[in-house]
Amino acid sequence: MAQFDLPLEQLQQYSPDVQRPADLVEFWTTTVAEARATGDAPVLARVETGLTEVVVDDVTFPGFGGHPVKAWLVRPARADGPLPVVVEMLGYGGGRGLPHEHLTWAAAGVAHLVMDTRGQGGHWGSGGETGDPVGRSAGVAGFMTAGIDDPHDHYYRRFYTDGVRAVDAVRQVPGLDPARVAVTGVSQGGGGCVAVASVLSMVGDDVAAAMPNVPFLSHFRRAVQIVDSRPYGEITQYLSVRRDPAVEATVWNTLSYLDGANLARHAASPALFSVALMDVTCPPSTVYAAYNAWGAETGAEVTKKIDVYPYNDHEGGQAYRFPEQLAWLRTHAS
Repeated sequence: MAQFDLPLEQLQQYSPDVQRPADLVEFWTTTVAEARATGDAPVLARVETGLTEVVVDDVTFPGFGGHPVKAWLVRPARADGPLPVVVEMLGYGGGRGLPHEHLTWAAAGVAHLVMDTRGQGGHWGSGGETGDPVGRSAGVAGFMTAGIDDPHDHYYRRFYTDGVRAVDAVRQVPGLDPARVAVTGVSQGGGGCVAVASVLSMVGDDVAAAMPNVPFLSHFRRAVQIVDSRPYGEITQYLSVRRDPAVEATVWNTLSYLDGANLARHAASPALFSVALMDVTCPPSTVYAAYNAWGAETGAEVTKKIDVYPYNDHEGGQAYRFPEQLAWLRTHAS
């Protein structure tokens, strides 16, 4: 795949006019308040893994609606003092897998919460263990059109809220520093990272750092216009069958509440993005729509950086990201 989107110099200035709901902040502050009212503290159960340099807890915390969400908490075995924490959200279709697959952050002296993704875990990796007890209306297989008739019912309202509650959960765990929590993720997890950091800024609970990699879930209209790949293609397929203009208007209204390009405007945390210029899953202009919007509504200059991979598709930086992210974390959550 060659570079197909806007030239880099145009991407760096790209600030699209994205449909924005007037009640976006109210929608999310209410959602967070409702979620926080339904759940208790996280429950941790120590797991015997045979590993000597890390300890692992099987975590269950209350997510959207108080629904139980699973996670692994992996941390260095002989840590002194409260630890910084990275909360990771996962890519489309994946689950938390197995604890020994998540050792890198702990090897650097950082606690690592790997959040399972409700209703996912069957497409790649080693599986997941968190169901989604909320029903869904008729839609295309996948998650993009699940609850598309109303933003209150959409799947990604639940996913984003689970991420917010994951941050809430680690802030309650003894031995972890509530002031040094960062969020990260790749693709769907990167989009979740954008959303969680932004929503927490809306409610005055900023994370110390956000580190979204090739983030999904931003500038939905643009994605549908320039790529036909899934998952964005699920929206295209849905609208190709439901040709009524009123249905189309409903779809874009629902997605406007979930769009990273809208949410990022309210973010205040230092952010380290990545983008791949040959990415046909999360086109570069959709990533830059969120990156360039980051902090626009805060009234202050925010700290942000984007690493560009000119010759990569959706795999982006992969393992090359870790040293950059570790340095970012140590700068902003030291």
